[in-house]
Amino acid sequence: MSTSSTAADPLSALDWSVDNCTLGRAMAILGERWTVVVLREIFLGVRRFADIQEHAGVPRQVLTNRLARLVEQGVLRRVPYQSEGARTRHEYRLTDMGLELQPVLIAITRWGDRHLADPDGSPREFAHRDCGEPVHVELRCAQDHRVGDREVTSRPGPGAHARVRASR
Repeated sequence: MSTSSTAADPLSALDWSVDNCTLGRAMAILGERWTVVVLREIFLGVRRFADIQEHAGVPRQVLTNRLARLVEQGVLRRVPYQSEGARTRHEYRLTDMGLELQPVLIAITRWGDRHLADPDGSPREFAHRDCGEPVHVELRCAQDHRVGDREVTSRPGPGAHARVRASR
């Protein structure tokens, strides 16, 4: 089958392996509910363990595990701090890799605002720090055309591998 077929052709997707799918790899890190909640807190400026636990209601062991995994994967980094008379503790900061998740979280929030918000509307807005105007996420192609939700197709990329099918 030709590699130029579109996503609308369901057979073309079946011809390609998902063993090295980067969406699957990303969701292995981000796919648990508490992971996204922890990231939300850190994006909102809540960076210390006890504050995250209290604000988000994350169980202690779950929070410990999620923070360790996000540090291990390079999404967060630990930064030591020490209150007077107390032992050294750590707060969690986004790495450059972690900061790149901001448009993803804004897009998910926007989707939630449209479909799941209370009647009063969204509980949080995102704005451009310099001018104060609301921000949004949109798709654009390499030619800078705005791309609508139904105008996206997929095709095998440079790392695609043909799927090996089991004999029947």
